[in-house]
Formats: sequence, structure tokens, C-alpha cells
Amino acid sequence: MEATTERVLRLLGLLQRRPSWTASELAAELEVTDRSVRRDVERLRALGYPVHATAGVGGGYRLGAGTRLPPLLLDDEEAIATAVCLRLESGGTVAGAGEAALRALAKLDQVMPPRLRAEVRAVYGATATMAVPEVAIDAELLVTLARACRDAVRVRFGYTGRDGGERERTVEPVRMVSTGRRWYLMAWDVDRDDWRTFRLDRMREVAATTWRFRPREHPDPVAYVQRSVTGAPYRYVARVRVHAMPDQVRRLVPPQVGRVEDDRDGWCLLVTGGDDLDRLALHVAWLGFEVEVLEPVELREAAAALARRLAAMAEAGG
Repeated sequence: MEATTERVLRLLGLLQRRPSWTASELAAELEVTDRSVRRDVERLRALGYPVHATAGVGGGYRLGAGTRLPPLLLDDEEAIATAVCLRLESGGTVAGAGEAALRALAKLDQVMPPRLRAEVRAVYGATATMAVPEVAIDAELLVTLARACRDAVRVRFGYTGRDGGERERTVEPVRMVSTGRRWYLMAWDVDRDDWRTFRLDRMREVAATTWRFRPREHPDPVAYVQRSVTGAPYRYVARVRVHAMPDQVRRLVPPQVGRVEDDRDGWCLLVTGGDDLDRLALHVAWLGFEVEVLEPVELREAAAALARRLAAMAEAGG
């Protein structure tokens, strides 16, 4: 019986590893007959695993989706990756996910071999999360939007704009993008007949409709959202040439803070935004490279005033 149980667990692991297996392939992997494979498949089905069989040439067995989630078998790398992600998600951006992640982590930690548990704790102990989410997003909202993106159906919701006003929007969703602090939806705005970016924390009463749409050509969602979040939400949008390679600046400027583009002759272009010119000037100066402010002109004036204050501070210290 012990050998049979071990073989059934090995069979489950094989079915989870690959989408489809023939009976002969499984028999060869398990070193048993095709008849034994059929019996073991029935044992898995009795335990609640939806193992589907396809007859004929090219047929075989595959693990399908059932009415409930059965236990999963994870190899060493999968177990470590899952545990580390669960630990990090315990303080994540999805409302309620932190508590669920801790419960799942407790279950995984209980059955994990000591050698793997030690590796997980070593990785987590050497890791810190800097980005703290401003607003937690309800998991049900993420699921609703994800399904709408997948099924290409329109979504209707109330949306609060930057001016505080709220109006109903109907959109054709394409992709959700997370910056680490906020979640955004890139979608075609049916009323405005244009691509738009929507913050998930500003949505109310989100509902997927039955209206299916034909997906249209669209910009790269990550690049589009980055352009939106680095400029549109702010009072001032600065364009600054930086005497450095783009990768050097990208290492200092997170994608949700600024957009870095290639320029010429060893320079790159930084586009970033802010509501305070003094803070913008300080942020650009902090990069430590030679810069040329293209716009706005007020940023040059703020930089000059900052330079005078710093010079006076240095003289006072002398």
C-alpha cells in the first residue's frame, strides 16, 4: 500500500508538471503497466482530482479544473518561490491578501522540510520591501477586471477624477498595471473614444457587462501607464536632458516616478512630474549628473533659488 501511495503521488506530480501525457508515457515514467496507470488515475479521481482522459490517437490524460482546489505538489524550487512570495505579499497591495497569504504560508511552512524552510527564511531575512502601497485594492475588483480583460467584455464603473467629480465610465479593458504603490487599468474609453488610464482605487461599483468587443490595436500597456503616471497627475511636468546613459538614470529613477528616453551624444531625456518646483529641482540635482532643463522655465528659476540657498548654507557653515 505504501508503494501504491507513493506512486499515486508521483503520478500527480507528473500531471501537474505537463499539460498532457499518454498512458504509455506515464507508465514508462512510473515503471508500471498501462493498466496500473488507469487504476492510479481512478484513485486520484476518488480523491477529488479532475483527471480527464482523451481517447484515440494523440489522446491521454490531463489534470483539469474542478469544483474545488485539491492539494498541490510542489518541487523544491516551486516551494521556495511560493513561500518567499507569500511572505512578501503578506504586506501587499491587495486588500485581504495579506491575511490569506499568512494562512497559506503557515500551511506550507508546517509541511515544508527543514532544509527548505531554512532556505526560505534565509532569503526572506535578507530581503526588505521599500515600496509601501498607498491604497489596498479589493481582490474581487482585480478578479472582475482580469476576467473582463481576458474575455474582452466592456466594464462600467463610477470614477472619481482628480478634481473630485464623479461620473460613470464605460471602457474596453486591456491590461492592469501595478507600479508597486498603485494599480492602474489601461482601457479604451468608449465615451471619449480614446485610450485612458484609470486608477483602481478611484473606481466605484465596477461591473462587467455582457457586451463583447473586438480587441483593437493598442499601445504597450506598461509604457502607456508609465507615461500617464509620470506626467498627468502633477501640476508640473519637467523635461530635462541628463548627461548620462539611460540605464544609469533608470537605476536612480523608478519607472513610476520618471520616464527615461534615449537622446544623443551621451545624453538622455528624463520626463518627471511634481506639484512643487523646489522638490523637483532638488530631485533632479540629487541625480548627480550635468543637466539641462528644457521645460518648464520655472524649474530653472527654482534651481537657481535652490543653488543660492545651498551656497548661503555652505558659507554660514564656514
